[in-house]
Amino acid sequence: MIEVNELTKRYGAKNAVHNLSFTVRPSKVTGFLGPNGAGKTTTLRMLLGLIDPSGGTATIDGRPFRDRPRGLRHVGALLDAGDVHEGRTAVAHLAALARSNRIARTRVDEVLGEVGLADAARRRTGGFSLGMRQRLGIATALLGDPPVLLFDEPLNGLDPEGVLWVRGLFRRLAAEGRTVFVSSHLMSEMENTADELIVIGRGELIAAESLADFAARGTRLSVTVRTPDTARLTHALSAEGAVVLPDGDTLAVTGLPAPRIGELAFQHRVLLHELTTRTASLEEAFMELTADSVEYLAGDSR
Repeated sequence: MIEVNELTKRYGAKNAVHNLSFTVRPSKVTGFLGPNGAGKTTTLRMLLGLIDPSGGTATIDGRPFRDRPRGLRHVGALLDAGDVHEGRTAVAHLAALARSNRIARTRVDEVLGEVGLADAARRRTGGFSLGMRQRLGIATALLGDPPVLLFDEPLNGLDPEGVLWVRGLFRRLAAEGRTVFVSSHLMSEMENTADELIVIGRGELIAAESLADFAARGTRLSVTVRTPDTARLTHALSAEGAVVLPDGDTLAVTGLPAPRIGELAFQHRVLLHELTTRTASLEEAFMELTADSVEYLAGDSR
């Protein structure tokens, strides 16, 4: 379990993270979301003891990570896939970490096979593609078979097969009872992978809840209507104050609930082939709920 309590990190007068509190529980994949500059990577680095907080605490299974002398057996992490000595082979890189953490040498070959790098095990990492580096970083996180895993943008550089593999890996790790904490800017992947979400903006907590509950907080609900008589139905709905956006024989309607749209269609003798309420997607909810926390906007002239 990961516990963050009133965690704060200041750089001069700027708060990168401010009084941040949340809990990440085992047996679930928890997504860590926020706009660029929200403080996600700073928070992860404080969790791993790489930088000191200005205030508050960050513990993993009740203890600061720095208090664990064989850290990889307790926590596995991928923060920067490029942070590898380019002159070393994949085997040499993992073997050195295994020795320093008293992990069996056989585990090196196991994790390289698990991430699909068995054939590249004795190649120098300087010749690895970004996707291969990501896989090596994931192998490093898995090396100690830890109960807690942290990943920062783990899908960078992966091809579609790799993305599907990582998605399955995270699900399996959570099913084994591990704590899986994944920072990502890819809303579609969080929608397909995460059970819970921690969302921050400008270093402060915005939401800590299930993915479904967070998506439901988006207010942009619409109704999809399919009809062969789009013109007549559009006129009827617009007269009731709805906003109607046409797309062939499909209408996207906001401002009226599905039952009222059905009633109006019946009154005007308009045949309906589809009437479906569409809730906000995770991306739509995220954009809406973090709008005030975006630090850098395209077209911003500041």
